Amino acid sequence: MKNRLLFACLCLLAARLDAAPRFADRFVWIFGWGLQSDADVTEISKVLQTAGKNGFNGAVFSAGLDNLSKQSPDFFRRLEAVHRSCEENGLDLIPSIFSVGYGSALSQNRNLAEGLSVVDAPFLVKDGVARLAPENPVQFKDGGFEEFNGNKFKGYDFHDQPGEVSFADTEIKHSGRASLRLENFTANPHGHGRVMQSVKVQPHRCYRISLWVKTDGLQPANAFHVEVLAGDRDLAPREFHVPPSTEWRKLTMLFNSLNFDKVLVYAGLWGGKAGKVWLDDWSIEEVGPVNVLRRPGTPVKVSNEDGSVVYAEDKDYAPLRDPILNPWHDDGEAIPLKIISGGRIQDGARLRVSWYHSMLVNDSQVAVCMAEPELYEIFDREAKLLVEKLHPSSVLLNMDEIRMGGTCQACRGRNMGELLGECITKEAEILRGYAPSLEIYTWSDMLDPNHNGHGNYYLVDGDFTGSWDHVPKNLIMVIWGSEPQTASLKFFSGRGTRTLASCYYDADELKDVEGWLKLVPQTPKLRGFMYTTWEKKYALLPDFGTLLRKPASPPASGVQNTPAGEPK
Repeated sequence: MKNRLLFACLCLLAARLDAAPRFADRFVWIFGWGLQSDADVTEISKVLQTAGKNGFNGAVFSAGLDNLSKQSPDFFRRLEAVHRSCEENGLDLIPSIFSVGYGSALSQNRNLAEGLSVVDAPFLVKDGVARLAPENPVQFKDGGFEEFNGNKFKGYDFHDQPGEVSFADTEIKHSGRASLRLENFTANPHGHGRVMQSVKVQPHRCYRISLWVKTDGLQPANAFHVEVLAGDRDLAPREFHVPPSTEWRKLTMLFNSLNFDKVLVYAGLWGGKAGKVWLDDWSIEEVGPVNVLRRPGTPVKVSNEDGSVVYAEDKDYAPLRDPILNPWHDDGEAIPLKIISGGRIQDGARLRVSWYHSMLVNDSQVAVCMAEPELYEIFDREAKLLVEKLHPSSVLLNMDEIRMGGTCQACRGRNMGELLGECITKEAEILRGYAPSLEIYTWSDMLDPNHNGHGNYYLVDGDFTGSWDHVPKNLIMVIWGSEPQTASLKFFSGRGTRTLASCYYDADELKDVEGWLKLVPQTPKLRGFMYTTWEKKYALLPDFGTLLRKPASPPASGVQNTPAGEPK
């Protein structure tokens, strides 16, 4: 009797162990909806239902949840509907909040953008207004592609393989008598089809480049770039997403020369495979105050020509402010510096003007300054509202891809690793001030030496190395990448840090996810996985859930993985 009872108990225990989830965290990333319509709720709820049926227990939601003070009653009504759908499907709603790299706080104050400095630009006063008066006006040689011999253009340092990849086209042009046509990219071993010209510039000045582009069957379209290189730096890391086929369209971009006096400006294809692209009417100019930032860390200075007299704002000149500041646009007009009548600045005077401007990175990124106190006032206000409305048990910090920093007066000279750690620590303290038991996840890339935690990173003046030593030890690192990130998992495991694998990335199958799963036995404290799509591709969500329920492979000798029920 006792043996039969023992056997039954063992069978029941085995059944329960077999049914226990393999991973504590089985999340789905909900991205691409802004809750601006009821249709968003309907679509999100369908994803949540699928997730609930397939063993997921968390929905990480990115939809302006760190700007609740700016949202409408309809937004809150829809948010509550999503929250309710999560509960009905057995999912925790996990807000994704506090982006520095993508500047979520800019919706409350656009002047919090990180700034690049323009130093002592020459201005001339005329009729009560001071405007930029460049000492050495800059321009491209033959920017209209009008001067050529056969298929070789004059004035350019090079264009790839004239007569084979690059051609003078007198039939299709934006203006004048010719344009530059690029095609037959596979004739180049790298798929290159580019044109380049070196240009002398003034250090610490702002420049604008404009270019007219036409395409026909271009593949891949995302291989088209305009680049501004100096030393080992890319001064204008931009993406334009030119359509594969389009009529003439104008591309515009700003860049700051930093401490360089010469830049190499490129346009064309890297890794091109098919189609054609035409370039015409290429221009470059030094510009005055565009996208000017005004906050404590981005002061304006106006002095006389030799710098011996510094003029006073509101007494000698009106505040230099952009009434419609839009850091996501590069084509705005320069703001005039208005001179106050009766002040010390006279008509005809030559001035030196310094200011800070924002910078657009890739196609949409505008980073905020991590050293401005107002940023944390905003975070505090939004954290309080978030906890009141959603009572979350977990959040994800959007502290990824911080492409700028260390360049304005507020953060210049700071150890960027320490500053980043200080920022994340403050965010965690603010959140736990309102929800002490809150579990906090964060994207790991800026805290990872194998990813973005290093020096010479985009437009950052400084080094993120060591950032991982300045954050709370109890954060959970969300490690991301389309392919398995072995080195990153190993790095955080070696530090005893809990991790979550964020994978998938819109492929047509889950081969890469299977590769991630193979790393589980050698990754102590791995809590689980998140199905991550940036294109609303949720068709493979059930299959992803099936993979997470597969029995674990035997761990390597001496390695113990985190049990699913690890306490938070």
